[in-house]
Amino acid sequence: MGGGQRVAAGDHVAGTLVRRLDVVTGALAGLTEVLDREEDLGVILDRICNQAAHAVPGADMVSVTLLSDTGPVTGAATRQEALEIDLVQYRTDEGPCLQAARTGQVVHAVVAELPDRWPDFAEGTSGFDVAGFLSAPLYVEEDTPGSLNLYSGRPDGFRALDAALLELYCTAAEGALRNARRYLRARGQVDQLRQALTSRAVIDQAKGVVMAVHRVGADEAFAMLVDRSQRENVKLRDFAERFVNDILDGRS
Repeated sequence: MGGGQRVAAGDHVAGTLVRRLDVVTGALAGLTEVLDREEDLGVILDRICNQAAHAVPGADMVSVTLLSDTGPVTGAATRQEALEIDLVQYRTDEGPCLQAARTGQVVHAVVAELPDRWPDFAEGTSGFDVAGFLSAPLYVEEDTPGSLNLYSGRPDGFRALDAALLELYCTAAEGALRNARRYLRARGQVDQLRQALTSRAVIDQAKGVVMAVHRVGADEAFAMLVDRSQRENVKLRDFAERFVNDILDGRS
């Protein structure tokens, strides 16, 4: 009988773990979809917070802390209270979100531990209905450390499984963010190249017209275009495009 009960309990734990992993996997898939179509960092951070709140049971409030040269800031939060708790940490320079962002380690605490670990933070948050704190490191940008912060009103706070799932989510989210940044940089480089090629084609057209009309060489024609664009205080590409259009319209 005892063995059967242990098997049943083990099956229940395994089933719970699989369901929780499915939720985290679904959250990451949703984040990937957002990254594919969204470039605004604020929107992305909002989605990360909302997905984390859904993926980790007991996460009543979620925020993202970003460290910068001017000090820590909250990039997104699901509730005003989460922002206020973050601000207490920034003001006192202590607390779970700062420790996670600075050390790169997951930080787990319950309210009873706060006076010994972070006395000023404990005093500043005594009026909030929060019993558990869980923060995991999150690099939103390669040179910008931060943390994803969960706050719970549940009496027992967060469990070890919650910490493991949050760390898994943050690690995978960082990978998705890095891939998105690479894609955006590559797309930006392609756009710049396309613009450069377009500009070069327009300038070459204008240079060809000047060479034919004034019977000069390529270098002299280019110098004439540069001189005209500078005298009119217009970018060379814009002047060349206008010059060619005027020729085509019969105005030059």
